[in-house]
Amino acid sequence: MADLTRFGISIDEQLLKRFDRLIETQGHQNRSEAIRDLIRGALVEDQWARDDEQTVGTVTLVYDHHQRDLADKLTEHQHIHHDAIISTLHVHLDSHHCLEVVVIKGSTGEVRRLAAELIGTKGVKHGKLVASTTGKGLH
Repeated sequence: MADLTRFGISIDEQLLKRFDRLIETQGHQNRSEAIRDLIRGALVEDQWARDDEQTVGTVTLVYDHHQRDLADKLTEHQHIHHDAIISTLHVHLDSHHCLEVVVIKGSTGEVRRLAAELIGTKGVKHGKLVASTTGKGLH
């Protein structure tokens, strides 16, 4: 781990109490860990604000596999972008519905575009992009 730097902050007592309750429910060991996670989250959001940053995201899709040609269309999208698709998880939710989680790595712009293509495929009932990071630069 890198050298640690200590710093102090001034904060309203009620706000701090609410923060302490929040970090307890989230399982953080202490305030320092919670603040580090908040900072990392802000840095990832900042990374996603620029289209040329190398990053990773997951796209979650829910669809009815009986929808004509939908599974084939989703697979075709993934094959066309095989260089950006790292992995796909396919889950059978019931006799009609499937959930797919597609892991995409590339520039933020590329990941956003590919996610939009997948989510926008006719017949997808729900889709969501979760933006993450390759972890580079986060200590």
